[in-house]
Amino acid sequence: MVQGTMRLIETPLKDAYVIEPVVYRDQRGFFLEPYSRRAFAQHGLTYDFVQDNHSFSRDKGVLRGLHFQHPPHAQTKLLRVITGAIYDVIVDLRRSSKAFGRWYGVELSDENLRMLLVPCGFAHGFCTLRDNTHVFYKVDAFYAPEADAGIRWDDPDLGIDWPVSVPILSPKDEQLPWLGDVRLDF
Repeated sequence: MVQGTMRLIETPLKDAYVIEPVVYRDQRGFFLEPYSRRAFAQHGLTYDFVQDNHSFSRDKGVLRGLHFQHPPHAQTKLLRVITGAIYDVIVDLRRSSKAFGRWYGVELSDENLRMLLVPCGFAHGFCTLRDNTHVFYKVDAFYAPEADAGIRWDDPDLGIDWPVSVPILSPKDEQLPWLGDVRLDF
C-alpha cells in the first residue's frame, strides 16, 4: 500500500497485476487516483506511459483482441473501464516464461474500479459485458502499424473461457492467426 492510493494484486502470470485504487466515497460520489507515477514507482513499476487510448463498444459481446506489438514497439498497458464492464484477458507470449501460452482473465467495471497492468510480451483482449462500454488505457510505446500483431480469440491451444460463444468481431480480428502460426520475439 502506498500512501493509501492503491493495492497491487499479483496474478498467476508473472509481472501482470490487478490494481485496486483506494476510492474515497461520500454522498456526492467518489474520488480516486487511477495513476500516480510515484505510487507505481514505490511498487517497482517504472513505466514511461506515452499515449492514452479510449475504446468505445456500443454493444454487449464485442470482443477486441487478442492484440500485441512486436519488439521494439511492444507495449505495456494500464487499462480501466470508465463506463460499463469487460472481461479482460491476457496471454503470456514470452517464450522464456514458465507460463508461456497461459492466460488470465479478470472482470473490470465501472463498479469495481479495478485496473489491469499488462506488461510487454503479452497478448491482450477483452469482451464487453454491457452495452455502451468505455475502456481507457495508457501505453508505454506508440502504436506502430508495422509491429501490429495478434492471435485468434478462440485458439483451441489457449482454451480461453470467454463469456460469449459468438462475439462481435472486427474484420481484422476475424482474420488473426493461431498462436502456433505467429512469430514471437519476446
